[in-house]
Amino acid sequence: MKTLDVYIIKKFLGTYFFAIALIISISIIFDLSEKIDNYIENEAPAKAVFKYYLNFIPYFTNLLSSLFAFIAVIFFTSKMATHSAIIAILSNGVSFNRLLRPYIICAFLIAAASLVLRLYIIPPANEDRLHFDSKYLHNVDMRSGDHIHKQISPGVYIYVKNYRAKADVGYDVTLEKFEDGKLQSKLSARLFKYDSLKDKWTFQRYHIRTIKDDSEIIQKGNRIDSSLTVTPADFETPSKMVETYTIGELNDFIEKARLQGSERIDYYLFEKQSRFAYPFSMFILTIIGMTLSCRKVRGGTSLFMGLGLGLSFTYILFMRFAKMFAIGGIMSASMAAWVPNIVYGIIAYILYRSVPK
Repeated sequence: MKTLDVYIIKKFLGTYFFAIALIISISIIFDLSEKIDNYIENEAPAKAVFKYYLNFIPYFTNLLSSLFAFIAVIFFTSKMATHSAIIAILSNGVSFNRLLRPYIICAFLIAAASLVLRLYIIPPANEDRLHFDSKYLHNVDMRSGDHIHKQISPGVYIYVKNYRAKADVGYDVTLEKFEDGKLQSKLSARLFKYDSLKDKWTFQRYHIRTIKDDSEIIQKGNRIDSSLTVTPADFETPSKMVETYTIGELNDFIEKARLQGSERIDYYLFEKQSRFAYPFSMFILTIIGMTLSCRKVRGGTSLFMGLGLGLSFTYILFMRFAKMFAIGGIMSASMAAWVPNIVYGIIAYILYRSVPK
């Protein structure tokens, strides 16, 4: 590596880590001051609070990594341009592509770290963070859910009005079995509970309606056991729980949800694809930031910072809209996760081509 590479990498990574450390420190201070009354009221142990903010750091660092890499690039590159360093470098025979190389190296390092965080480290940290949040801040069980409707096997559907994960108990349950699109049987129960020793579900105060040809058979009782192909984990609220799965666990969960005919499969697929798409944005935003700020123009750093923040926030907003499109079924989850990168990749290419070299 040449002296120029080392200089730019030090400036890039130094500015990036300084900005991240500064904003995370400020965020923790403000978050703690806002929530300290809740901690005291709910008697949160100091050790649990410390662990919560320890898990807070990788989550928000990764969440803001692209934004602050973008800001870091604009900040130090615009200073170099203001002092005519970029012009001097290019005038001495260094090509623009060669100048771009240390930026790409830094983007690769940050993107690789972000990918490892999103796939393996942040999910377990999210589990602890969300558990703490539900216990000491909102006083609810994040795994419990209401109005759960899912297919548990081909032709078999279950509906649970209320499910409480702490006790593994569901209330107002309906189990329906279809064959060739026709209802074959329907079980209704006031309550069902999981017996971990027997690995069975127990239905209480049940009512079974079985349809055979043109006749119906009605059964009633207080208690009946059933070996359903589901576990208590299948009834946990999935929208937050998918954040706690590593990539291997998420793949298994998606496959199981697909077999069960889950209506939220697009949400799970978007979660998976976004874990790969977001780190890739590091390269795009780095190129945009570099091509914008390497020009010497009036306004200097402040002008580029304004343009950079505007572009980065529109990128984040675009990601949010893409997620809604995926959940709403307007476009596929894979396309929704990657379309912001495609659009901003085109912007990066246009800016790259327009830079005086």
